Amino acid sequence: MSNVLFDSPGPRAITRNRLIGAISIVVVVGAVGYVLLRFYQTGQFDASKWEWLLYEQIQVELVRALGNTVGAFATGAVLALAFGAVFALGRLSDHAWLRVPCAGIVEFFRAIPLVILIFFLYYAAPGLGVNFGQYWSVVLGLTLYNGSVLAEVFRAGVNALPRGQTEAAYSIGMRKNQVMRFVVLPQSVRMMLPAIISQLVVLLKDSALGFLITYQELLYYARYLGGVPTLDRPIIPVSMVVAALYISMCLLLTWFANFLDRRNRRGKKTRVIAAPAEDRLAATGGAPTGE
Repeated sequence: MSNVLFDSPGPRAITRNRLIGAISIVVVVGAVGYVLLRFYQTGQFDASKWEWLLYEQIQVELVRALGNTVGAFATGAVLALAFGAVFALGRLSDHAWLRVPCAGIVEFFRAIPLVILIFFLYYAAPGLGVNFGQYWSVVLGLTLYNGSVLAEVFRAGVNALPRGQTEAAYSIGMRKNQVMRFVVLPQSVRMMLPAIISQLVVLLKDSALGFLITYQELLYYARYLGGVPTLDRPIIPVSMVVAALYISMCLLLTWFANFLDRRNRRGKKTRVIAAPAEDRLAATGGAPTGE
C-alpha cells in the first residue's frame, strides 16, 4: 500500500527507523544528562544560587518585567496583524499605483534586521525631531518587521485558495470586497493560522531585543539579576527561570490558536449538520416528515 507522498515502510525500514529513533533518544537523554551533571558539579543547584526567588522585591520586579514583555508583545502583535492585513490587501489590489508602493514597503521592512529598526527608532529618530521612547521603539520595530512578514503570509494564504471559489462567487454577482469578506478570508484564515501563530511566537521572542536599548523587559532584568554579587551571581538559574517563562508563553499562545481552530471546526460541523434538517422542513412547508 502506498501513501500519497511516499511508499509505506516495509519490515526492514520499520526496524531501521525504530533503531534510529532509539539511538536519537539515547543521544538526547545523554546530552541532557551531561548538562545536568555539569550544572550539579558547578553548584548551580545549590540553595545559595536560588535564594533570590525568595525575595519579595525580586518577585515584584520579575512580574513587572514580565508585564513589560507581554505589553510590548500584545501591542506589537495587534499592530503587526493590522499592518499585515492592510498591506496584503494593497499587494492584492488590481491597481498598480497601490500595489507597487505596498510591495516596496513590505519588501523594505522585511529586508531590514529588526535590531537596526529598533536602534534607528530609538537612537536616530530623535535626531529627526521624533522621540519614540523605549517602549514605542520596541513596539514599532516589532510591528514593521513582523507586519511585513505577516503581509506575505496573508497574501500567500489568499492566493492559495482555488480560483474556482472566487469565480463561483463572481458568477452570482458578488463584488470584489464581498468575495474577499464572505468567501476568500473565512477559508484562507484557517490555512494561514499555523503560519500566523508561528510568526507571533517569533514576535514574542523578538521582544527580548528591547534590552539592547535598556527597555526593562525579562531579558534586561535577567541580565541585571544574574550579575548581582550579593546573590552569588545566579546567571544560570535566572536564565532557566526566564527561559521557562518564555516557553510557557509560547505554549499558551499555541494552545489558544488550537482552541480557536477547534472551536471554528465545531461551529462549521454544527451548521453543516443542521442545514439538511432545515431544508427538509422548508420543503414540507414546516410540517414534520414522520422521521
